[in-house]
Amino acid sequence: MSDRGLGLQFGIFPEPSAAEPERILELVLRAERGGLDLIGIQDHPYQRRHLDALVLITWLAARTERIRFVPDVLNLPLRPPGVLAQSLASLDVLSGGRVEAGLGAGGFGDAIHAIGGPRRSPGEALAALGEAITVLRLMWSGERSVRSDGAHYALGGVHPGPVPAHPMQIWVGGAGPRMLDLIGRTADGWLPSSAYLPPDELPERMARIDAAAVAAGRDRAAVRRLYNVSGRIDDRGNGGFLQGPPDQWVEELTGLVTGGGMDSFILWPADPAEEQVERFATEVAPAVRAAVAAARGRSGD
Repeated sequence: MSDRGLGLQFGIFPEPSAAEPERILELVLRAERGGLDLIGIQDHPYQRRHLDALVLITWLAARTERIRFVPDVLNLPLRPPGVLAQSLASLDVLSGGRVEAGLGAGGFGDAIHAIGGPRRSPGEALAALGEAITVLRLMWSGERSVRSDGAHYALGGVHPGPVPAHPMQIWVGGAGPRMLDLIGRTADGWLPSSAYLPPDELPERMARIDAAAVAAGRDRAAVRRLYNVSGRIDDRGNGGFLQGPPDQWVEELTGLVTGGGMDSFILWPADPAEEQVERFATEVAPAVRAAVAAARGRSGD
């Protein structure tokens, strides 16, 4: 894979603990002060220890000025897309265009079913996700009335709105072959996680996304590649991927951009999270930006 030349994005993925809302806010404010770009918020409505993702994003957006938010990723079986479209668009309007849409087909099937959601086969979940993407885009279209047929989600002449404050992107999590094909055909971004998909497994998946995008008549650069990463910034030495000092982080993340085609990194900070966020913002992200800019400059000589 090769560098797509897209602008880099860096962010954090704080635990949405219901017991520590003020700590979440402090981490987000540190990220904003440090010049980071994104806050990812996981969505597990059946998890009693978690705050609701959309409510938390609303609260955080009201207390920040610049940083952007993405549900990372929304549990689609528990979020009907017609209503979800209005929620996300409303958030975008109220935050001044600082929200993107992160979608997932829905993991943890037993937990979803236990809270009242549908039990879907993998094929059904994939089909529902594709229909949901269509519904979201129709609901954000600004048209007077929209319709859509679907086995899982249909629109019957609904009057959509509000329209998002900016062209909201749809970033999708997932790694199966048919999911990657769907992402290449229809999504604006791919959101894998290093905990489930390590770096050596990324190229094969990205090649599949690229092939699907090209087959659909799209530029492969139209699909952003955003990586949720876990690790620890630690001065004691190399302990594996993203387990070491800042220069190791810079080398590994830069390589994932210039040679691997990634363009965004969202950190799940290890404890102490405050220190890790600070170091990621001040010692890692600016150095990766500089190293990628230098590499791109050389390639353009």
